[in-house]
Formats: sequence, C-alpha cells, structure tokens
Amino acid sequence: MGQIKDILRTMEYGPAPESNTDVKHWLELNSKGFGHFISGKFTGVEGHKTFAVINPANDAVLAKVAHGTAEDVDAAVKAARSAFGKWSKLPGHERAKYLYAIARHIQKRERFFSVLETMDNGKPIRETRDIDIPLVARHFYHNAGWAEMVETEFEGFSPVGVCGQVIPWNFPLLMLAWKIAPALAAGNTVVLKPAELTPLTAIAFAEVCHEVGLPAGVVNIVHGDGETGALICGHDDIDKVAFTGSTEVGRIIREQIAGSEKKLSLELGGKSPFIVFEDADMDGAVEGVVDAIWFNQGEVCCAGSRILVQEGIAPRFYDKLRKRMETLRVGDPLDKTMDIGALVSAGQLKRVSALVEQGKVEGGTLWQAPIKLPSKGSFFAPGFFTDVEPASTVCEVEIFGPVATATTFRTPDEAIALANNTKYGLAASIWSENINLALDMAARVKAGVVWINSTNLLDAGAGFGGYRESGFGREGGREGLYEYLTADWEKRLPPAKTEQPFKSSAAPDGEAKIATTGTIDRTAKNYVGGKQARPDGGYSYSVLGKGGQVIGQAGLGNRKDIRNAVEAAAKAGSWGGATAHNRAQVLYYLGENLSARQAEFEALLVESTGVSAKAASEEFAVTLRRIFYYAAQSDKYDGAVHTTKSRHVTLAMNEPWGVMGIVCPDELPLLSFVSLVLPAIAMGNRVIAVPSTRHPLLAANLYQVLDTSDVPDGVVNIVTGERDVLAKTLADHDEVDALWYVGSKEGSAMVEKASCGNLKATWVNNGRQRDWLSNQQGQGKDYLRRAVQVKNIWVPYGE
Repeated sequence: MGQIKDILRTMEYGPAPESNTDVKHWLELNSKGFGHFISGKFTGVEGHKTFAVINPANDAVLAKVAHGTAEDVDAAVKAARSAFGKWSKLPGHERAKYLYAIARHIQKRERFFSVLETMDNGKPIRETRDIDIPLVARHFYHNAGWAEMVETEFEGFSPVGVCGQVIPWNFPLLMLAWKIAPALAAGNTVVLKPAELTPLTAIAFAEVCHEVGLPAGVVNIVHGDGETGALICGHDDIDKVAFTGSTEVGRIIREQIAGSEKKLSLELGGKSPFIVFEDADMDGAVEGVVDAIWFNQGEVCCAGSRILVQEGIAPRFYDKLRKRMETLRVGDPLDKTMDIGALVSAGQLKRVSALVEQGKVEGGTLWQAPIKLPSKGSFFAPGFFTDVEPASTVCEVEIFGPVATATTFRTPDEAIALANNTKYGLAASIWSENINLALDMAARVKAGVVWINSTNLLDAGAGFGGYRESGFGREGGREGLYEYLTADWEKRLPPAKTEQPFKSSAAPDGEAKIATTGTIDRTAKNYVGGKQARPDGGYSYSVLGKGGQVIGQAGLGNRKDIRNAVEAAAKAGSWGGATAHNRAQVLYYLGENLSARQAEFEALLVESTGVSAKAASEEFAVTLRRIFYYAAQSDKYDGAVHTTKSRHVTLAMNEPWGVMGIVCPDELPLLSFVSLVLPAIAMGNRVIAVPSTRHPLLAANLYQVLDTSDVPDGVVNIVTGERDVLAKTLADHDEVDALWYVGSKEGSAMVEKASCGNLKATWVNNGRQRDWLSNQQGQGKDYLRRAVQVKNIWVPYGE
C-alpha cells in the first residue's frame, strides 16, 4: 500500500518507447542508400556522391542519400516539363482522385511516417503522431477539394507550370505537403528538394506517389544541400520557385532569379512576440509559452520566442513559468512521455549554444530548466532570458532553439512598440480575457498570423505567411492556391515595343521646338504630402509633345525627393484605418472632380501623346469608369472567415501593405496612372507614384484634382523624373513595403534584384505590353489581391 502512495506522490514516468521495428526494417532494405525520385523511378546511388543522414537523438547513421548534381536536376526538370502537359489538362476531378489517394495512403501508414520523422528530425513522437502527420493528410484532403473546384472557383487562371520547391528540416513532411499538395491541385508539376538533414520522409512519400499510380514526372524529388537547391531555383525551365527557410537564403534566391519571370513565394524566418496582459488566464498563458517556444524544440519559424509580459504580473508569471519548466521532460524522442526531443543536428546545437553564450555576455540572465540531458545526441535544456534589451542579440536574432527572451511592458501601446520592433512579421500570440483589447492588438501587430489565447494553430484551410522580412505569399487556404496559378491575361501579354532611349536633360536647349508663343510658362513640380514641392536637386527637364515641341517642364526628381515622399506617406497611416466607405467616398469625389476637367485633360492628351481627339476622349472615359470601379470595390473586396478547427473563428483580413511604390508606363499615361494608383489607395495603401517620364504633365495636372477631392495629405505622392532611376531608389528603400513596376524587361529585373534589401513584394510586367483599355487587363480583382496582404487571426470561443 505504501508503494502505491509513493507512486502517486512522486508521479514519476516510466519509459513508454514507441517501436521503430518497421522503420529499421525499411532502412535495412535500403542499406545501399537512397537515390533521387525522377520520372516515377528511384535512381539509386551508383556513381553518386552520398551524404549520411544522422539520428540527432543518438548520433547513429540512419541512411546514405545521393547528392544531386546538375545532371540530376536537369533530368528532374525535364521529367516535370514532360508530364506537365497531360497533368495540367486532366479534369480537376481526376487530379482530386490522386490527391485523395495520397491522403488515404498517408493515413494508412501514419505510424510509420511518425516514427520515421522522429528518427530523422529528433522531435518527440507525440508531436509527429498527433500534429505533423495528421496535418499532412489534412493538406492533401483539403487540396483534393481545390482540385475538384479549381476550374470554377479560379476561373480565368491556369497552372504556373513546373515548380521548384525547397523545404526546411524543421517540419520535413509537413512542409512537403504544404508545397506539393496545392501545386498538384492547381495542375502544376514539381521538382522538390528536401533538407539534406531530413530527407527520409520525402523518400517514403515518393514511394506513396508510386504506390497510388501518380503519373511519372508529376512529382520529382532531388536530394542535396544548398548547392542543389540553387540549381533548382536557377534552372531556366522552372516557372515557379517556392522556398521555406532562413531569411538570408530567401534573399539570395530573390536576387538569383530576378528578371527570370519566375513566380516566387518565400516563407522565411520570424521572431514572434508572445504578449501576456495582466488580465490573462495566467496558467493558460504559461501552457501557451510551452507550446509556443518548446514545441519542436523551438525549431519553429513562428515560435513565440519574445515573451512580453505586463509589468504588474511579470514576477508571478516568471515564477509560474519556472515551476512549469521544472516538469518538462527532455530525452529520447521515441519515448511517448517526452516533451522535448533533440535539436536537428550537432551543428544546430552548436549554433544555439553560441547564441545563448552571446546573450549572457551582453548581460542577459538565463534561467534553464534543471534537467539532466542524455549523454548522446543533440539535446539542449529549455530556458529563457530576462534582463535583456530590445537591441540584444537574443532579442533580434532567430535562435531557432528552445530559448526565449522575456521583457515587460506597461501599456498596450508599449506592447505594440516592442512587438513590432523587429525586421520580421510572421506570427504573434496575444493573451487577454478582454476580447476588445485582444482584437485591437491583433489588428495593430505587424504579423501575418495572430493567435488569441492560443498559439501555433495550423490548418490547411487558413493561410500562413508573414510580413516584412518573413517573406511574401501564403501557404494554405484559397490564398495559398493563388501562389500556384497565373491569370490567363498575364500569360497572353505580348512583348512591348522597343522603347526609344529617353534621357531627360536639365540643361537648356537653344534648338528646342517651342509649341506656342505668348503662353504662360508651365513648370510642374512634384506632389509630396499634399503640397507641390520643387525637386530637391533644383533641376527640371523639358517635356516634349508628339511632334518634338516643348510643351512644358517637369521636375527631375532624385533620391531625396523619393525620401521625402516616403516620409510623407509614412505619416498618412490613418488612411489604412479609415472605413472602406470613407475611402469609397473620396474616390467617387475624385472621379466627380476629374470629370469637370474633361476638356482640359483631353486636350493635354492630344498635345502630349499626339493621339486623335476621339482616342483622347476614349482614354478619359475609361479613366473615369476605372475610378468608379475601384470606388465601388473599396467596400466590397472583403476578407473571409475560414473553416478550420472546431470552436475557433479564423478571420482572414485584407490589410494594406502600407507604403507602396508605383512606377507607371508611357503608354496611355493618364489611364495607366489611374489604373495602377487607384487599386492601391482603394485598399488603404499610401502611394509614391512615378508617372510616365515622357508625359508627366498629365499626372501633374491631377495635383489640383487630388487637392479638391479630400484625398488626405501623403496618401498620393507624385515624383516626376527618369523612371528607372526613381524605381531603383524605391526598390532600395527599406520603408517601401511593396512595389509595382511597369516598364522594360531590364527595369523589371533591376527592381526585383534591388528589392531584396527588405524583401518587399514586387509586381513587374517583365517588359510585356498591357492593353490598359481592356477591363480584363487594366483592372480587376487581381490588382486588388496584389494590393493587400492577408492576416489570419485565430479567435477561440466557448468555456
């Protein structure tokens, strides 16, 4: 009897190991090593350099895997291209059957996949069994549904083509599902590279593809390190690149493929805030911290690694957290009683240890759970820092291990300032019993995913992705499928006519043709912060009419003019918080005031571009209709409520990017300017617009229209000058959140390459000609979709 009392008092865990017999047998059958999966077949390892796959929990070698070469990548891309024709033309229902079969086969082997993932990655079996593998199946089920409906739900869109996908080691099979399932549902074919540290579940997945009879070449898997990934991303016959990994590598990829016309989505790093208010359920918040930072050993891009606690409850919260940490169990990840497993590799252990030591050197106080770690393997005791500053290394750098930082705040405004004090913007977790406060914070925090009184909730039905240097694009849900589709009108655009070189000159020209004599000189300034402003450099350039005559002067803007415009736009943030109805009223009023000056603008169109009076009248009429279209859309382009987990409302909110740069073409200078600027401001963005270099006076004549139409100061800023010079400055500027460019192919490449500084989202035309008079090409929801980023807010309900 006494023995039972002792057991109940101590509640010590006995070992509860998960059997790995089946996985070990599978590995033994493939003891010669694993090759690539290309065109429906495994290549073997003969003639290939191989690398070892290590079990991080005990340092044992699990397998040898072939290292992909340029020839392997070529073969995989060729197989994918060959398969694309038939696969993309299959009815959606037929693709849905394949995706459903994959989901069912994964479910039938979920324990095998769970054990293999644990041995490959080091995470606890309870996480792979209860979270990762069920989510893998869920993604294939969900995207089987999209395959069934894609032809009706995404009318006017078609698959991108061959997709190159590079995934990380923290969620090996789940990241594979995130990438492959929507790509296949949309009708694309895939060349995927798993992380070199964790390739085994991808190999097992390839066997499932073979088992369900997936057509050869639809899925191809090539193994290797970063060099192999670069070969895939840079391959000339890849149409789309999808990457999940570090911000540093994402920046390299953005620069590598600039100008290639490849579609790109990046899901990158994070340093997510975990905000606890004084009215929060403290015990619930402590458990939230456990799930936020010690889930998957903290090797999670959206880990709540910055704990922000309201000052009044901080001492009690820290005490509760320390007591909870004393009960955490770290050890053999195949033991079902373990909370935390091994870090993915000895190299990752060394990196985490170095960052922790750096935190100590900088004055941080580290508290680690008093846990005896196994003698073998890459284990690290969970802990958190106090006494750190926002600028401390451990507060700024993604540690990617089981270590958090803890700081305090006094007011909600302070909490937001601290939460947003990061270059990242992936996720946030907010804890409060005051739902008004929680939702206000969710709207103000700069993050793509926000969890209220919860953390690390994921579902295939909701988008996942970040702001800022956490990347762009979304995984999951409707917004995730758009990443693997292209608007048909964009695919059909012809190359633009070769532009005649245009070099604006600030020097007087004694031989210039003068349009008329006796008229008052016309010199256009820039328009910044609601006021006309002289160009900073003090230079202007001659604007020529169609016949080469001088019809006026325009300011020759430079980088300081762009700087001033960006500062003005940044101060106009209230525009994004205005009601959609208010924005619609302003746009309708803009159209009303512009219509009153029809004769003036039509005459200027004729004088500037040399078009006929009839063509000028048509351009003006379409411009007015376009303004009314976006006024109408201002309060109708809504978000959504996603169907995800039970007793949760998952809000998909459309939020403006913030400060947008828009670089306009020369053709149809009034209509193209309005067609690009209006969708951006309709969605709540503030704009720095560079109008047509050749015909800037049309945009300059809009200054007074903007003034009289209640457009708030700083919402629309216009800087005239050389298009590509100003575009380069906008692309370089870290306070510009997104950039649209319509110009030459070379200019498009320049914009994409220069944008990698802060990884701003770009939309370029790659030197292709749009028909601005066409409603299909010149307006539409594709413009609106690219003018917003989607924030998913998870709100639980019930007692």
